[in-house]
Formats: sequence, C-alpha cells, structure tokens
Amino acid sequence: MKLRASGEDYLEAILVLQRQKGMVRSVDVARHLEVSKPSVSHAVTTLKEGGFLTMDEDFFLHLTDLGREIAEQTYEKHRFFTDLLTEAGVDPASAERDACRMEHVISKESFEHLRDAYNAHKEE
Repeated sequence: MKLRASGEDYLEAILVLQRQKGMVRSVDVARHLEVSKPSVSHAVTTLKEGGFLTMDEDFFLHLTDLGREIAEQTYEKHRFFTDLLTEAGVDPASAERDACRMEHVISKESFEHLRDAYNAHKEE
C-alpha cells in the first residue's frame, strides 16, 4: 500500500506522541494535528488495513514495524529540514510548515545524499 503525505503525517504524529506520552489514543492525534476526530478515525482505519498500526482493546495506537520505519524516516526528514531552514534564518513557524511539505516530496535517495553532504560539510 502506497502511503499519501497525510498517512505519513499521522504515523509521524503517533511516533512523536508516543515519545512524549508513552501511550497514544486517536484523540491525542486529533489534538496534535488539529484535525477532527472523524478524520483520525478514517486515517486509523486505513493505516490499520495497510499494516502500519494496530489498536489494542483499550484503544491505544501502536505502530507496527513498518509503520515505525516510515514514521522515523518522515520525522528524520522533518527535523533535518526544520533545522536547516531555521539555521538559514527562516522563522521557526514557517520552517516547521515548509519542512512538513518538503519531507513528503523528496526521494529517499536525494534526502540521504543531501543529509550526508550537509553533515560532511558541517564536520569540516
């Protein structure tokens, strides 16, 4: 199943919230992403069907190995672009918004080359 940008955003949000809170429910995701509960419910159903997450009997969300891998890749791109943009002088709010768009359009290969080149340049 090919994920859309919104699916990646949901997985990333669940990862971030799990790191902050430990356990995550749909309502936490709705608050974090500032979307409606029905939107989260639809996304959760789709992501469960795709094998990206599970929900336990207490309605807590858990990323599968595949879901965690995608969430971590998306979050890494998000942090990289946010940091890069703020270092370049972009205000933090704009950097966050732009990073959220950039993380979805860059290929894995291009991102890895850009990240590695940037890190090598920083070490010089």
